[in-house]
Amino acid sequence: MSIKPKKSLGQNFLINEQIINKITDLVKIKNKNILEIGPGTGNLTAKILEKQPKLFIAIEKDNELANNLKEKFKDNLTVINDDVLKINENKIHDQKLTVFGNLPYNISTEILCKWILNINSDIFWFDNLILMFQKEVADRIIALPNSKNYSRLTIISNWKLNIKKVCDIKSNNFYPSPKIDSTVLFFEPKKNITKIKDPKNLEYLTRVFFSHRRKMIKKPFNMIFNGKIDIAEKLGIDLNLRPQNLDFETYYNLVLEYERLRS
Repeated sequence: MSIKPKKSLGQNFLINEQIINKITDLVKIKNKNILEIGPGTGNLTAKILEKQPKLFIAIEKDNELANNLKEKFKDNLTVINDDVLKINENKIHDQKLTVFGNLPYNISTEILCKWILNINSDIFWFDNLILMFQKEVADRIIALPNSKNYSRLTIISNWKLNIKKVCDIKSNNFYPSPKIDSTVLFFEPKKNITKIKDPKNLEYLTRVFFSHRRKMIKKPFNMIFNGKIDIAEKLGIDLNLRPQNLDFETYYNLVLEYERLRS
């Protein structure tokens, strides 16, 4: 392979064709608007193009890879040579996109949280997200309450999205082979979403609660709600529990109470 992957950009290129086929078979691609994040050398890109999308945009930060993609796929692909974290995803295209991405491990959670927290009300800029994460990160995204992987990331990810695990991928299916395995997750917008006014409040509340995940929630609760026990009683919360014992909806309802107090 003539292009040398850059460790600083977390580049690991998926090379197993069977897995590439499995990923591209998850959704209908023909005549759809597709966005690919971090296409690298274009292995997944080529397979998506075979399925005849209506429009295909790729975001690639690496200059060398971006130029290679432009040369390789010509007018079949619009390449945005930029950092995905600096792009306003709501302005990439005026129609909904189906998103594929082998996300750089070092910024994958940042990308996902940015996308979720930037969604305007119920108007999603995408139909589906088909994203690859480091397995350990994926395990946190799909964790259930009362488990060791349940975290802030779980609560934020599940606020507006239904999430399904597609498959785990062993490290030897990549070039270069990373030290860890990966997981593909499938995300689709939820129909009924708790109407939080400002997503920053969800970030703040979960950060305070999970800053001491092994301790009882009494302290973070009192810190946020100034000891207003009636809120805990209203939501049926036992303040002797730990952060991982509260389910998604309880956190979203806590944010609503926090916003109500501040309005």
